[in-house]
Amino acid sequence: MDTGLRKFIFRDLQTIEGYIDPPDALVFLSLLQAQKNSGLEGGIAEIGVFYGRSYFLLKKISAGDSILAIDLFDLGQTSDAASTQYARFIANGQRLGLAVDEELVIKGDSTRMQADEITGKVGRTRFFSIDGGHTLQHIASDSRLATETLADHGVIAFDDTFNPAWPEVTVGVADFLREHKHMFSTFCMTKYKTYVCRNEFHEFYLNVIAEAPDLFAFDHVETEFLGSKVARLHNPISRRMMYELMVRSGMRAFSERAYR
Repeated sequence: MDTGLRKFIFRDLQTIEGYIDPPDALVFLSLLQAQKNSGLEGGIAEIGVFYGRSYFLLKKISAGDSILAIDLFDLGQTSDAASTQYARFIANGQRLGLAVDEELVIKGDSTRMQADEITGKVGRTRFFSIDGGHTLQHIASDSRLATETLADHGVIAFDDTFNPAWPEVTVGVADFLREHKHMFSTFCMTKYKTYVCRNEFHEFYLNVIAEAPDLFAFDHVETEFLGSKVARLHNPISRRMMYELMVRSGMRAFSERAYR
């Protein structure tokens, strides 16, 4: 386990408004490190940045790699009509010592993008996070971009799958997997995300999840999704409650211990 990265995940990262929780942060860490250790290279892309919580996690784990941020950045406005969301995104990077490469930021609607706009900036991607619009249209479009830019060994992480607040995400991910069943399969699920890779790397990533030291704290439950064997990482409510209690009690610096 990398104590420095874990400290970042459980302390620094939680100071940024956003939605990636420790379990998925540890999955990101495990997958990206396994790729590096195996010489599986490529760029990283994220659709749906918000204020940068998962972006800065990717940047911290993959120091020196090209990371593309895609978002409308249309939340809030200053007196001169600039985006307060974008300003906070940039400020978060400065505060964390992880400055945003503004040449690798695309401000716009991902449904209007073409694959070469991504590969032209970061090349083929080894990790593609989809957390943008949550309608069926957005999932279909964003999964197309991921498919067309992904390296053979790449991973797609779909956010908010099976979240009842966003039912079309579930439909969109299922549609994508059924349509591409001869190409892609699911290898891991958490409470919030579904992780997908090409079929020929399915066993590789299943083993990564099974053997990653940072994921030993979770219950590994084998399940099946649309014909694929999947490792479902269950985070017991007792651990979640302990973590939340430590954070709310001002013990954020020690909260990492709940996930050992």
